[in-house]
Amino acid sequence: MDIPGELIPIVLFVVIGVTCILYPVARAFARKMDREAVQPKVPQELQQRLERMEMAIDSIAVEVERISEGQRFTT
Repeated sequence: MDIPGELIPIVLFVVIGVTCILYPVARAFARKMDREAVQPKVPQELQQRLERMEMAIDSIAVEVERISEGQRFTT
């Protein structure tokens, strides 16, 4: 098999060009996949329920503080 001498530099430049273009694209895609793996996806209804629970817990904390202030006042 006889390979022409001018084909080697052409292939070299094409491979270097493709590598320079596709390497950042592949790296960005890998970073995106890592970010998605780290951030768990919470369903919207569960997120709303957690927000309501947080508000309820906050209001309970305020009421317990009021009760403790009332007990301190009576003692």
